[in-house]
Amino acid sequence: MKYLYEEVAYLKGLAEGLEISTESKEGKIIHKIVDVLESFADAIVELDEEQADLVEYVESIDEDLSDIEDDIYEDGDDEDEEELSFIEMECPNCGDLVEVDEELLYDDEVDVVCPNCQAIILSADDNDDCMCIDLDEN
Repeated sequence: MKYLYEEVAYLKGLAEGLEISTESKEGKIIHKIVDVLESFADAIVELDEEQADLVEYVESIDEDLSDIEDDIYEDGDDEDEEELSFIEMECPNCGDLVEVDEELLYDDEVDVVCPNCQAIILSADDNDDCMCIDLDEN
């Protein structure tokens, strides 16, 4: 941004070297234009400095967020992640197909209930009679 100040200084020097009077109408406008250009240069330099500060701040936030993500998701990466297996069952009451976690089929204390009509699809007592379709095989 140093070049902006150099360009404005050159215009000021040119106006003085050409002995443009601040008393004439043309001279007043030329000097005013140079002053306004100097104000623009100041504002642009200030904006550039503020933008550089913001870039630095955002990079710092991004690094902190990355550290937090690593801390949060690190626990899940270390554990053996089990792939969920679902079984598709037809509700005998309403006929809707319901996906059921396969582990629930072997739980003697859980009844599988249709989310649509609330009818019991599979009672904990009926686990041996399961007529299921494994979704992973399709």
